[in-house]
Amino acid sequence: MVPSNFTYSLRECGHHFKRNWSTVLGAVVTIFLSLFIIGVFAIASEVVNNMVGTVEDKVTIQAFLSDDADQATVEALEEEIKSWDNVQSVEYRSKDENLEQYRSSMSQRNAEDAVVALDGENPIPASIVIKLYDSSQVESTAQRLIEDETFQSVCDTPDDPSSDVQYGRDTVEKLFSVTNIIRIVAIVLVVLLTFVAFVFINNTIRLAISARRREIAIMRLVGASNSFIRGPFMMEGTLEALIGAILAVIALAAGMSYVLPRLSNSLQFLTFYVAPTFEYALFGFLILLGIVIGMLSSAIAMRRYLKV
Repeated sequence: MVPSNFTYSLRECGHHFKRNWSTVLGAVVTIFLSLFIIGVFAIASEVVNNMVGTVEDKVTIQAFLSDDADQATVEALEEEIKSWDNVQSVEYRSKDENLEQYRSSMSQRNAEDAVVALDGENPIPASIVIKLYDSSQVESTAQRLIEDETFQSVCDTPDDPSSDVQYGRDTVEKLFSVTNIIRIVAIVLVVLLTFVAFVFINNTIRLAISARRREIAIMRLVGASNSFIRGPFMMEGTLEALIGAILAVIALAAGMSYVLPRLSNSLQFLTFYVAPTFEYALFGFLILLGIVIGMLSSAIAMRRYLKV
């Protein structure tokens, strides 16, 4: 479609929209629903990714120490661990600090009942807490600590050092598995829904071509160029897809502004956050995808059914 054909194509497209509004509405609704569902799964995947990232930031290794451990040996162990690759920081926590940590992690009532039941005793040993740069390596770092001779000499259970090393890797792995499932489902839906939208617009253009075959034949007889004849059909498919994409973007933006804040208020222990950059990129992608679907399906419909 050339620039000189733009006004004519737009006018003809408007006439067709009025004459066949039900068919056009069906194409727009199909594009809208397809891109909206694609957007919903993309946003859900991003939210879960952010949740995983938040949990990963909290993944640490806590190694419990014997009450009789030599303090100089413990300090030497700390310095040794700090020299390991991927170790961000090493923090020593006393028995009292670990007891306070236990209180804060439990509900107030359960914590107080447990503390009262201890009758002044503090069975929680001191520990060192290791924070990593890359939490995906937490298992290998924990295993290295278990096998370290210095740690074995000061751990709370010398016969079984592995029982004194704790980390939350299982939680992250479960979240990663959920993320992978969402990604796979999202990819399948993107392919399937894109194909459905493509077929629907393709059929819409075919109907438009069939209804105007006589007019097209006359235009060819009077010397109209191929691009001049193709223009209105390209415009029609592109506008239908663009309108559907814009409606999908508006619905997604409204849904995010309504749903995410309420989820954050209801489930404050989880992070429901989507970065503005991701949001803008997603909206731009959906609009671009809609335009590509509209133009490509129109071009293929003309190539197959419009002999110009």
